[in-house]
Amino acid sequence: MSEPEWAPLTGFRVAVTSARRADELAALLRRRGASVTGAAAIEMVPLPDDDELRQHTHALIDEPPDIVVATTGIGLRGWMAAADGWGMATELTAALGRARIVSRGPKATGALRAAGLPEEWSPESESSREVLHYLLEGGIAGARIAVQLHGATDDWDPFPEFLDELRSAGAYVVPIRVYRWHPAPRNGEFDQLVAGIAEEKFDAVSFTSAPAVASVLMRATEMGLEAAVLSALRTSVHAMCVGPVTARPLVRLGVPTSAPERMRLGALARHITDELPLLQSRTIRVAGHLLEIRGTCVLVDGAVRSMSPAAMATMRALAHRPGAVVSRTDLLRALPGSGTDTHAVETAVLRLRSALGDKKMVATVVKRGYRLPVDEACAS
Repeated sequence: MSEPEWAPLTGFRVAVTSARRADELAALLRRRGASVTGAAAIEMVPLPDDDELRQHTHALIDEPPDIVVATTGIGLRGWMAAADGWGMATELTAALGRARIVSRGPKATGALRAAGLPEEWSPESESSREVLHYLLEGGIAGARIAVQLHGATDDWDPFPEFLDELRSAGAYVVPIRVYRWHPAPRNGEFDQLVAGIAEEKFDAVSFTSAPAVASVLMRATEMGLEAAVLSALRTSVHAMCVGPVTARPLVRLGVPTSAPERMRLGALARHITDELPLLQSRTIRVAGHLLEIRGTCVLVDGAVRSMSPAAMATMRALAHRPGAVVSRTDLLRALPGSGTDTHAVETAVLRLRSALGDKKMVATVVKRGYRLPVDEACAS
C-alpha cells in the first residue's frame, strides 16, 4: 500500500501563543501537517531590571520568611541568578535556608537543591492544591510565607486561590513574582491572532502558560471581542493547554480544555496531533465516497482536496445537517463576507463540486437549495 499524501494534522489551523520555544512547538505541529499561526501573547520583564523583585529580595533578606514555597524550577533559578547579579545571592540563600521549604514538583525541587536549599516536602502530583493541604494541616497562622510565583503582573497572579487561602488561614503572604510579564504590544500580530480566534479562523489554540491565557482574555476585552473569543473557545476553537495550571483561567470561565498527561512541549504537540482530528473533523459517506471534513480541506476517499474559503464554508454548511436541504439564503449567510447576491452561492457550489472531484456529491434540489446525498452519516 502507498503512503497517504496527508499527515495527521493536514487541513487543521493551530494558533500558537507561546513566548518561549514557540518556534519549536510550531515546527513540531507543521511537521505533522498543521497550518500554524504564531504570535507571542506576552513579553517578559528582564530580571535585572525588575525593581519589584529586587525590593522583595531585599525585604526577605532583612526579615527572613518562616516558610518558602517554590512553584517552578525556572522561576527559582531565575530569582537566584538575578540575586547573584545584584550581589545578594549569598544573603538570600542564607535567609531562605532558615525557613521551612516546600516544593511544588520535581523541577522546583531540582532548582532548590542546586541552590543548596533542601526541601522539607514535595507532592508527587505537582499539585498546588496538595501543597496547600500540607501547609494548612501543619498550621500556618501568624507565619510569614514567601511564595515564588512564575508569570504574573501587578494585577494578576497565577495562583490567586492558593494565596487567598493562605491568607485566610492567618498567614502573612509575600508574593515573589519572578518573570513578570506585560501583554504583547497593541496593533500587531498578537491582535490579529486574537481577532482570528474571535472569527473562528483556527481549529485550535495552544497555551503553554497561564499568563498567555490571561493576556489573550485581557486583549480580547480591550478589543471589544471578549464575548466572541469566549464563544469561539467554547465551541469551534479548541483550547489545548500544556497542563492544568495553564488551563485554570479558562476552566473558571466555562471553556472546555484538554491537556497531555505530561506537562511537556513535545507531549503537547503529540496531544494536539491525537486529539484535534477527533474533536474537529467529521466523517460522512456521500454518493459512494467517504468524506472527512477538516479545517481547510476535505479528504475524499483518503485523498486531500484543497478548498477555497467559500467552498469550505459551503461544505461546512451542507455538512452541518448531512442529507438535509440547505437553502441558497442560508448558504449565502455562511459565505465569507456579507454579500447579498445568491449568484455567489452558485459559484461557491460549482467550485466545491470541482474541488471534490465528483459533482454528484452536491445535489441540487430545484427551487429549494442544495444537499449532500448521504449514504451513511457518522460523527468522528
